[in-house]
Amino acid sequence: MNHFGAQIMRHWQTERLGEYQELRNPAEYFTQLGEEIAEQVEMRARSMAGTAPPKEGYLERLQRLNSARLGAEDEVVREYLLQEQDQKPIS
Repeated sequence: MNHFGAQIMRHWQTERLGEYQELRNPAEYFTQLGEEIAEQVEMRARSMAGTAPPKEGYLERLQRLNSARLGAEDEVVREYLLQEQDQKPIS
């Protein structure tokens, strides 16, 4: 399970304990959810990073890519947490 799945699982254990306890296989559910989130983060980070400007140096590139990654993680995890409030898991 990646860190996104673990983060959402901890959230469920504290905020949605009843639903968490109803899951037949929590590890499988949060492993799959973590993988989905990671894929969404990757796509969003690439989009947010855009293309490198001319003569971009190493540190500028690193900052641009890191900022995009952090922004994408924040947005995607928040979206999943908000989506969860309206949905019940299938697993």
